[in-house]
Amino acid sequence: MGEAGRVARVADAVLVLTAALAVTLAFDVLDLPSPSLFGGLAAGLVRGLAGRRALAVPRPGATAAQGLVGVSIGALVDPETLAAIGRDWLPVLLVTVGTLVLSVLAGLVMGLQPGVSPVTGAFATIAGGAAGITAMSRELGADDRMVAVLQYLRVLLIVVLMPVAATAVFGAEPGSGGATVDDAGPGWPAGLLFSAACLLVGVPLARLLRIPVPAVLGPMLVAAGLDLGGLSGGAHVPAPLETAAFLLIGLMVGLNFSRDSLRSVGRALPVALAVILGLVAAWAGLGAVLAATTEASALDAYLATTPGGLYAVLATAQDGGADATFVLAVQVLRLFVMLLFAPLLARWLRRSGAG
Repeated sequence: MGEAGRVARVADAVLVLTAALAVTLAFDVLDLPSPSLFGGLAAGLVRGLAGRRALAVPRPGATAAQGLVGVSIGALVDPETLAAIGRDWLPVLLVTVGTLVLSVLAGLVMGLQPGVSPVTGAFATIAGGAAGITAMSRELGADDRMVAVLQYLRVLLIVVLMPVAATAVFGAEPGSGGATVDDAGPGWPAGLLFSAACLLVGVPLARLLRIPVPAVLGPMLVAAGLDLGGLSGGAHVPAPLETAAFLLIGLMVGLNFSRDSLRSVGRALPVALAVILGLVAAWAGLGAVLAATTEASALDAYLATTPGGLYAVLATAQDGGADATFVLAVQVLRLFVMLLFAPLLARWLRRSGAG
């Protein structure tokens, strides 16, 4: 490639990044969930459909983005928060397994459509960890474009419907100020050091141990281990880094779009919407089971089993008088179960499809 070609390629990348940032700001103003991931997805999609030559996120940038998503998830683990499950651990675990089973069944229904593999269908409908599932989906054999669109369609629907259901059905009282979750950390320098340590240790260690999707699961497990061992000091990924990671994940997916793949996603949307709405009702039923088998209120159980938009769920819990600590504990447990089982699920579905 000549000097002019390199300059053109850099200018192309800068233009796409600028567009992604602009769309992110617009989505943030509209208060959409994960605005930076949506911004990167939208900008990458436009570039992927319009560009004559392929453009991709460099591999080191992709690995760093996946790793930061893993660190962000791992940092949610906290001994005090998980202790909130206490004597209710068995019903919580059973409901979590039930969520996984429902997600797999929904994925198999999605996989009946032409052009949708069982792995793609399962990853598109699996509850919890939309960013993490999207980040690892391509490596595990799923169509990350369809996974991203359908995962965030679910998140968007839940973010819109959840406050209404919490208030109208479960008696939440907006402004009543339930227990808050302390997310204050030691500051961005400690967060930067924490993130770098998790990446530099987690990725090579996961590759050495042959853990699937090492770029995501390695840093996630190291971050969780440091948190559980009391060694993190409450540090977490600094917000600008987390925003950049989500934006790059969105770009990775969006730049991979073609007109054919966009048509495939469009054909899947009607069935996907029906499946998602059915799952939302089923997950609410799991919340009722949790409320009946524990001392959690109906509101606490509903929010704890709501599949999507973790920070929106916590905001609703805190504002509506729910036990935000219990809600966070159940959500984090489910998030870890889903991400850790995703590679095994993908392997099983591929073998079942081949058989």
